[in-house]
Amino acid sequence: MLKHAALFALFVATLLAGTASPLFAAEATRDPMQYFFHQSFNNLPDEVAAAKSGGQQAILIMFEADDCPWCAKMKATVLNQVAVQDYYRQHFRILMMDVNGDVPMTDFSGQEMPQKDFAFKHNRVRATPVFTFFGLDGKLLTKYTGAARDPEEFLWLGEFVVSAAWKTTNFTAYKRERSGSKK
Repeated sequence: MLKHAALFALFVATLLAGTASPLFAAEATRDPMQYFFHQSFNNLPDEVAAAKSGGQQAILIMFEADDCPWCAKMKATVLNQVAVQDYYRQHFRILMMDVNGDVPMTDFSGQEMPQKDFAFKHNRVRATPVFTFFGLDGKLLTKYTGAARDPEEFLWLGEFVVSAAWKTTNFTAYKRERSGSKK
C-alpha cells in the first residue's frame, strides 16, 4: 500500500510541476482509454485487418504496467490530448498490453501466448512504457521507450513513423531537426 501511495505522490508532483507543453495547456482533453486506444481482443492478425480496413498505416502497441508512474503520466498529460488522439487514431491501430499480463493474445504469426511473453520474450520490453510500431506485415518499424516529454514530442514520434523517417534516421536526430525547424 505504501508503494502505491509513493507512486501516486510522484505522479501528482509530476503533474503539478507543469510538465505539459504550453502549446497544449489549453487544449481539450478526453479519456485516453476511450479515445486513444482501440478496443481489442488481443488478436494481432485481426488488428491488422481492422487497420487495413480503417486506412491506418501501422499497429501501435503501448506496453504498460499497472504500477508504472510514467505510463500514468502519459495517459494523464499526453494520451488524453484531443490533437494526439485524433492524429494517432487516423494513422495507427492503437493497442495496450500489460507486461505482467497473463491474458492470452495471438501474435502476428498466429501463435497464442500470454501478453507478458509477447512483451518480454518477443519484444524485449524491460521497462515501461514502451511504444512499439509494427507495419501491417507484422514487422517492427521502430520502438520508443519511456514517457514523451509533452504532447508535441509524442506527435513528432507519430510523424516520425508516418513519414517513414525511421528508415533513414533515429528519433533523437528527427526531434533535433523538428525542434530546430520551429525557430
